Amino acid sequence: MEMRTLRYFLAVAREENMTRASEILHVTQPTLSKQIKALEEELGKKLFKRRSFSIELTDEGILLRKRAEDLIKMADKITSEFTELDSLTGGDIYFGLAESYQIRYLAREIKRLKQTYPRLRYHITSGDTELVTEKLDKGVIDFAVLAEEPSGSKYNYLVFPHADIWGLVMPCDCPLADKSVIRADDLEGLPLFCSEQSWQNDIPRFCGGKMENMRLEGSFRLSYNGSLFVKEGLGYLLTLENLIDTGPDSGLVFRPLYPTLETKMYLIWKKYQVFTPIAKALLERLKESFEM
Repeated sequence: MEMRTLRYFLAVAREENMTRASEILHVTQPTLSKQIKALEEELGKKLFKRRSFSIELTDEGILLRKRAEDLIKMADKITSEFTELDSLTGGDIYFGLAESYQIRYLAREIKRLKQTYPRLRYHITSGDTELVTEKLDKGVIDFAVLAEEPSGSKYNYLVFPHADIWGLVMPCDCPLADKSVIRADDLEGLPLFCSEQSWQNDIPRFCGGKMENMRLEGSFRLSYNGSLFVKEGLGYLLTLENLIDTGPDSGLVFRPLYPTLETKMYLIWKKYQVFTPIAKALLERLKESFEM
């Protein structure tokens, strides 16, 4: 299976049209059709369902698309790394990031590094621990930021300078908005939104034995999406401070949990990882900044 064939496959998957994909790839449609057919024969599976004016992925095609995207990213990253090994003039750094206001510390150091090396390019994937560590383990990204302590046997890490504070986001006209803090008793029976990871790992630290009385209405990987459901009156969002706009015109308010619930953030990378010069330069700056 050649990388070129996978690139062809991904172009067809994105466009859902063989003609448009062939134009983007600058190959003839018969050539592209032949490559896709050969790929299907090699795998022994149909990858596309043919329609009158379009095509769509089969279940097997959906699986291959996910794998192919990671493989292409990894191949491009390897090419970039070897190109950049001999000189520090710029280059690419890849991150997988959890949601946190602490990301500002990372952004600050990237900005400073880019002032010295304007050709620095950075690529961000957002997600929970499962998503970003999978990409880190595969070598698709250089660094990940987690909202839980990483395994010391697999990763090296830095702890961000501050911790994030948990609270409840709710409509500004609801009764709980009159409170200055939110206690576990206040949450009992309410329709709550939260990430699955935090519902399992963080919220039980706050609720303790009352966790069985808590009701998860829905889970979100991104707090912003959860806040839209709060605006529609569907529930209340458990999230970290400063992730959601709760300004005067937002219609929402944030109230911290009490007793205070904090979550530390960790920048991690694989043990024995070989960095490009630009990634190594950023890491050294982050170490110096975080330890001040």
